[in-house]
Amino acid sequence: MTGRPPCPAQAEQTGADVDEPESTATRTGRNRRHWRHRFFQLAVILKGIDGVLETAGGVLLLSFGKQGVSRLVRLLTQHELSEDPHDFVANLLIRAVHHIGASTVHFAAAYLLVHGVIKIALVGGLIREKRWVFPIALVFLGLFVLYQIYRLQHQPSYGLASLTVLDLIIIGLVWWEWEELPKNA
Repeated sequence: MTGRPPCPAQAEQTGADVDEPESTATRTGRNRRHWRHRFFQLAVILKGIDGVLETAGGVLLLSFGKQGVSRLVRLLTQHELSEDPHDFVANLLIRAVHHIGASTVHFAAAYLLVHGVIKIALVGGLIREKRWVFPIALVFLGLFVLYQIYRLQHQPSYGLASLTVLDLIIIGLVWWEWEELPKNA
């Protein structure tokens, strides 16, 4: 990452001047910023992986269509159903795929593609610490969270609620990182 001043240990290794010993409060503040930055990096990398998986999922949905998705679900649940024909999850998946329409598959594919590509582009800028990307990322993350809240109102889900809380934490991390960046980054 660029634009960050070296810590005293790095300054000693590079031969930079270290004026005087730090206070405990200064060391604690720097340590807190360091761990927040590491957590930010991890969260952004996970968002990037998620974006790649969403994009791949969108491409696969477009490629296979409803019939392909149906065949894939049957293939994935075949072994489980041969052992237990009443398996709840396997039967739930098969019923769900049976009831979706082609337009739903196309919507899901488009949503995954757009969502995934936007995430990948934003992650690239955030990891490179391009200052102009941070407010754009905050807007898009905020819009994604608003959509997730809308979905939660119509279809409550612990999984979606957890992802929404995680996205809110990431919004906070992006904001903090943006505030920490030098103005010329």
